[in-house]
Amino acid sequence: MQRTIDQKKISELESAIHTYVRPDTFPLAIRVMKKGEVLPDRIKRPMNDLGTKFSICQGITMARRYGWSLAMDREDLSCPIAKIAFGFEEELDYYKKGNLTDGMYTKTCDLGSKTEASIPKFSKEEAGTVLMAPLSRANFDPEVIVVYGNSAQVMRMVAAALYNTGGEISSTFTARADCADIVIKTMRTDKPQVILPCYGDRVFGQTHDHEMAFTIPNSLVDDFIEGLQGTHKGGVRYPIPTFLQYEAKYPATYQKLNKMFEEE
Repeated sequence: MQRTIDQKKISELESAIHTYVRPDTFPLAIRVMKKGEVLPDRIKRPMNDLGTKFSICQGITMARRYGWSLAMDREDLSCPIAKIAFGFEEELDYYKKGNLTDGMYTKTCDLGSKTEASIPKFSKEEAGTVLMAPLSRANFDPEVIVVYGNSAQVMRMVAAALYNTGGEISSTFTARADCADIVIKTMRTDKPQVILPCYGDRVFGQTHDHEMAFTIPNSLVDDFIEGLQGTHKGGVRYPIPTFLQYEAKYPATYQKLNKMFEEE
């Protein structure tokens, strides 16, 4: 794959994220390869290189915690929901009717069918190898940038994303298939997304209880960098600068001792 990415811009983005957000894990670049594109060099394939299949959320955790670059296609995927969402398998009736959610996520199959229908999905024509790598190590043009952090860090990024637009960010949550929200929904809407890690991301991807995620489409990177800088200058910062300029109230015995000091 020909690298056309603006490395200076990616370095600026990574620097801004580390300066103003300070995430514990690597911010990631994600791309879905198009037909005719060649797999980048120095990238791991789960089946070929590691001898096993993973879920997308496992791959994302490996990339953001280990610093690995990964490429995941149909043969690398273990999660049946991701196989359907990313266009590698057909939506069989068994799936569409809600059997995977029945009695677990929803009271009935009928209700589960609504949940499954709400998950963003690629068509078979849109399917492609999913690439993920730390921003600084990505040798491909990203379509989505994802950053995991705590709720305060995600709030910090929401503020930055709205700096040039105002208004609000709209995101939806199902407790399922956050991989589809991270990649497919961000690409489809071309808008930032707040991501609530799904149950599978926590069980298999081992995402921590305090973690959320935030995505930025590549088209908004310049505005996002400006937003991080501008909101920081305006006073929206992380770590949160809690207000401390007040006189504490102490127990009666402490107050009595202070009074004794004054009387001495």
